Amino acid sequence: MAKSVWEKVKEEFLKLIPPTVFFFITLHIVALIRSLMTRGSGIAPSSSASVLIAALILGKAVLLADLLPAINRFPEKPLIYNVTWKTIIYLVVATALHYLEVLFDFWRKADSIAAANQELIAHIVWPRFLAIEILICFIVALYVTMSELVRLIGVDRFRRMFFGPLDRPPAKPATS
Repeated sequence: MAKSVWEKVKEEFLKLIPPTVFFFITLHIVALIRSLMTRGSGIAPSSSASVLIAALILGKAVLLADLLPAINRFPEKPLIYNVTWKTIIYLVVATALHYLEVLFDFWRKADSIAAANQELIAHIVWPRFLAIEILICFIVALYVTMSELVRLIGVDRFRRMFFGPLDRPPAKPATS
């Protein structure tokens, strides 16, 4: 019994790695862009720790969303249907997380979450928020597209196509 629990935990952990690594890297790109956009505005850039937490949350959100029965609504249709559907679902989660991240910045200076939310709505720079949302939308769509392609063709075939055969014999040295 204990072995099966350990195997399940290991399996879930291994499923968590790809989306978390993907979002960790891409959210660092978003954090860098946000930092460049806000330079001189007094807004502190995101730390690697906060990016890691967001990546872990997004990675787990992807795994949880993948458990929903309605997540693969269009298995017999062209890939664009599932990609669009999943992108919308994941984007709703990502937008909520983005809003909560900005809300947290205001909450550190406010007396309550309600006061922080009012302050956020009064002082948010919507063009910057929307610019980051566009980046997040693109990142989520890219992730979903890649994961759907991998699901369709299989992990092993994807690895061979992307990285080449892993058991490739060493190249013969060129003779002159």
